[in-house]
Amino acid sequence: MHHKVIIEPFKIKTVEPIYMTTEEERTGFLQKAHYNPFLLHSDQVLIDLLTDSGTSAMSSRQWSAMMSGDESYAGAKSWLKFEKVVKDLTGYPHILPTHQGRAAERILYGYLGGKGKVFFSNTHFDTTRANIEFSGATAIDCPVEEALNPSLDYPFKGNLDVVKLEALIKQNGTKNVAAVILTVTNNSGGGQPVSMENAKAISKICKKHGVLFIIDACRVAENAYFIRHREKAYENKSYREIAQEMFSLADGCVMSAKKDGLVNIGGFLALRDNEISDACTNLLIITEGFTTYGGLAGRDMEAIAVGLEEVFEEDYLKYRIRSTQYLGEKISKMGIPIMLPVGGHAVYVDSKALYPHIPVDQYPGQALVCELYLKGGIRCVEIGSVMFGKYDDNGKLVPASMELVRLAIPRRVYTQSHVDYVVEVFQEIIDTKKSVRGIRITHEPKFLRHFTAHFERMQ
Repeated sequence: MHHKVIIEPFKIKTVEPIYMTTEEERTGFLQKAHYNPFLLHSDQVLIDLLTDSGTSAMSSRQWSAMMSGDESYAGAKSWLKFEKVVKDLTGYPHILPTHQGRAAERILYGYLGGKGKVFFSNTHFDTTRANIEFSGATAIDCPVEEALNPSLDYPFKGNLDVVKLEALIKQNGTKNVAAVILTVTNNSGGGQPVSMENAKAISKICKKHGVLFIIDACRVAENAYFIRHREKAYENKSYREIAQEMFSLADGCVMSAKKDGLVNIGGFLALRDNEISDACTNLLIITEGFTTYGGLAGRDMEAIAVGLEEVFEEDYLKYRIRSTQYLGEKISKMGIPIMLPVGGHAVYVDSKALYPHIPVDQYPGQALVCELYLKGGIRCVEIGSVMFGKYDDNGKLVPASMELVRLAIPRRVYTQSHVDYVVEVFQEIIDTKKSVRGIRITHEPKFLRHFTAHFERMQ
C-alpha cells in the first residue's frame, strides 16, 4: 500500500530548542540587522531555511565515527578512510581535502583562472563566480532556455546549453577556456537537476576541444535521484552507480561535503591530471594545511566518510526529495508562484511574479525574504539581483535573469509540522502582498554583497 504521509526514515535522539518570538520582536531584530537575514542571530530565527549547507543533522553512525578520529598531523587513519570513500565514489586518483567547498574552488579556479581566462557553467553559484572573478577571469552562464522560465515544468532545467557552449568555446579560443563547470544540481538555477545525457554531451565537447570538464558535486546524490526517476535508461541503476557514471565523464570535481556529505564542515577537490594536482597540492599546503588533512580535523573526515555512504540510501533520498516537494506543492496550490518542477534541496519562489508592483531595482526577492522573517520568523535567501546583479558603466543595475527566493531545507532537521507552519506563514504573505514595499541597498562590499550588505525599506 502506498501511504500519503511522509514518514521521516529516522528517530530523533537529540533535540535543540527553537526560540519563539513575536512579530514586534522580529521587527526590531530585522532593523538592527539592516534588513539582511544573514546578519540575524540564530536564536532570533524560528525556522532556518537560509541554506542547506552545513546545517544537516548528523546520524548516530557519524557521531560514533567522530569519536575514533585520528588527529595525527600527517598520515592519519581518518584521512585514509576519507580518501578511500572519495576515491571509490569519484574514481579520481588525486584527492585534496579542504575545510569546505569554496576552498576547493579557490585553489582550483585560482590556479586555472587569471586575466583573459573564461569559465563556462550551467550556472555559476555565488562563491564559484566570486572565486573566478577574484582571479581576474570571466564566468559565463550557459543554461538551457527552459531554465529561465520559472513556471515551465521541464524535467532537466539544470542542463547546460551544449550548442551555446560549443559556439562560445570557438569564439573565445580553446587556449582561453579555463574549464567548463557543471553544477549538479543547479543551485542558482532553482535547484534543478542535470541529465546524464547532457553531462555526456558536455564531456564529448570538452574532449573534442581539449577543455577541462569539472563537476561541482555538492548535491550529486540528489541529482542522481532525478536521473533515475526521469531518464528511463537509468531506472534500474542505483543512485551511487549513477553518480559514479557522472564522475567518470569529467576530469575532476569540487565538492562541499556540507550538502550531500551530510556534515557541518568539510569538502574536497578530486582530480585526474597529475600536473594540475601537483600545482593545486602546493596551494593546498600554503593555504589550507598538509595533504592529509587540508584544514579538517580527523573527526570531520570520519563523519564525511560515513555521510557520503548514507546519502545514497534509498529511504533517505526518497524522503529527502518528497519532503521538499511537499512544501512546494502546498504553497503552489495556495497561489505562490514557484520554480517548477520542485528541486531536491529547496523550493524557489518567483518573487517577481509574486510582487509585480516592485521593480527589479527595488529587489522584490529581498522584500519577500524580509516579509517571511517578519511574519513567521522564517529565514531564507534571495537569489536574484541582490546576489547576482551587476552595475553598468553608468551605475545602473543590470538585473539577474530571475528574481528568486530560496527556501533551503536542512537535511534531517525539520519535521512535517515545521513545514506545515511555513505553509501557514505563506498564507499571510498572500494576504498582505499588495502592501509590501521595495528595498534599497545602503551599503555593499565589492564581492558577494548579499552576505554583508545593508538595506532599508522604500518609503
